[in-house]
Amino acid sequence: MPQSSRADDTVILEIPDHPGTGTVDVQVEEEDAEPPAEELMIADAIKVQLNKPSLEKGQHADDVAALTEFYRTRTGPALWLTTVGFSERGAALLEFIGKADSWGLDPTAFPVPPKDYKPGTAEDQAATELAISLAALKYARAARGGLAEPKSINAIYSHEPIIRPPAEVLKALSTASAPDEVLVELHPKHEQFVRLRKALANAKSENEDLLLRRNMDRWRWMPEDLGATYVWLNIPEFMVYAVEDGKTVESEKAIVGATGSPTPVLSAAMTEIVFNPERIVPSAVIRRDVLPKLRGSGSFFGGTANTAVLDQYGITVKKGGKTVDPKTIDWRKTNLSGLTFVQKPGRTNIMGNVQFLFPNDRKVFMRATTFGGKFARDNRADGAKDPRVDNAEDLAARILAASNDTSSATVRQQIASGRTSRVSLKKPIPVHMTYFTAVVGDDGTVKTFGDVYELDNLPAAAPAEDASSAPAAGAPSTEAPESARKPINGSLATTSP
Repeated sequence: MPQSSRADDTVILEIPDHPGTGTVDVQVEEEDAEPPAEELMIADAIKVQLNKPSLEKGQHADDVAALTEFYRTRTGPALWLTTVGFSERGAALLEFIGKADSWGLDPTAFPVPPKDYKPGTAEDQAATELAISLAALKYARAARGGLAEPKSINAIYSHEPIIRPPAEVLKALSTASAPDEVLVELHPKHEQFVRLRKALANAKSENEDLLLRRNMDRWRWMPEDLGATYVWLNIPEFMVYAVEDGKTVESEKAIVGATGSPTPVLSAAMTEIVFNPERIVPSAVIRRDVLPKLRGSGSFFGGTANTAVLDQYGITVKKGGKTVDPKTIDWRKTNLSGLTFVQKPGRTNIMGNVQFLFPNDRKVFMRATTFGGKFARDNRADGAKDPRVDNAEDLAARILAASNDTSSATVRQQIASGRTSRVSLKKPIPVHMTYFTAVVGDDGTVKTFGDVYELDNLPAAAPAEDASSAPAAGAPSTEAPESARKPINGSLATTSP
C-alpha cells in the first residue's frame, strides 16, 4: 500500500497501484480484547479529502462528480469502516472486488486497500472510505462495459454501453445490506455471458483465457433486452439466425463485408422489408462499367453514345428525382454528380429479391444477392459492408409471420410478381449484428470462429483444438471456417441465467 509521511508521522492512505499488496505498519496498543466496533463519524475529514486533486487520478469524471456530491451532503457514518476497521459490508465489498478476475475483469483496475488494513487517523480513514467507493463505482462502470468507448477500441463497433448512473449506484451501495450483490447485478444476464464465464474458470491457456474475456466484453456492450423475436447475424461465423422465444427457428448462411469494407457491429430495429428492390447504382460503378459505352469510346476516334447499355442492365437515369431521356444528355460533358442511376429489379440487379431495412447510423442493411454461388465458400467475407443472406425469402417470411401475421404464400406471391413493394413491419424486429469469435454450447463446449477482422488481438498462436472445432480465432488465415455447428439454442436468446 503506497504511503506518504508528514512531519507529524501521520500515515495517509493513497489509492494503491496494486490492490492487496504491501502492508502499513500502524502501531496498535496490545489489549486483552479488541474494542467493539462502532459507527465511524468522519464526514468532515471526508470533505477535506474530496478537495485533493489526486482523487481524480485514473477515475471517470462522472464517477468523481457523483462521489463528491454524495459525500458533500452526507452527514452520517462511513459506509465501509467502523472504529476498529472494515465493517462487514465493507469487507464483503472488498472481497468481491478482489475477485474481479473471475468475472473477466482486470482486478488491478480497481485499487483497494488490503483487507487487514486498519487506518489509524481520521484523515487515513477518510481516504480509505473514498478509495473503496471509487473502486466500486469503477467496477460498476466496467461491469457494464463502460471503461472505454467501443468505437475507441475499433471503428467497427457502433454499440454505446448503457451505464447505470453513478449516483444511483452509490445510493444502492449505501443502502444495500449486501453491497456486493449490487455489483453482481450489473453484469450481463445473457445466457452466453454466463456460459463464457463458466468456461473462463477452466481456460487451458493464456490465449483461451484472453479469447473468452474478449467475447465477454462484447456481451457487456449488447442491449440488456435482445427482444422476444430478433435476427442475429454473427459476423465471424458467417451465419444469420432468426430467434423466437429463446429458440433458433431458422439459420442461414451469410456473406459479410471484406476486410477492407467490414460489416459493422450494431443493434437496430428492422422496420421494413422491400421485395424486388431497386438499386441506386454507385457513381464509381457507372464511371467504370457504363460511362465508356455511353461516351461511344469503342473506337479510336470515339463515336455516338450507346445508351443500349442502360437498357441491358435495366438502368433509368434521373435528375432531381425525375426520369430523363439518356439520349438527350451529352455524356462527354455531363456531371455525373447531378444524376442518379436507378436499376430496376431483375437478374442483373445484384440486390436480389429481398432487402431488409433497419435504420442505423452506418447506413447498412441486409439483402439477398444474385451471386448465390458465393454461399458455398468457407470464407464468406467478400465485397461491400452490407450482409447478404442465403434463402432471404425464407427469412423474410419468418419475420413477416412474427410481425404482421403474413403467410409465407403471400410473401412468395409478392416476390414472384417482380414488382417493387415495400412492407412496413407492424412490430419492429431487433437486428443484432455481432462479432463473437467464441460461443459456448449447451454441453459447455467452446466453439471458436475465425477472427476475420483481426479484432481479438491474441498475443501468440491460439490453443490447439480438435478436428471438429474451427481454427483458432487468433491465428492469421485467409480463410475462415464454415460453421459446422447446429444452431445453439439460447446462445443469443436468453436474457437471464
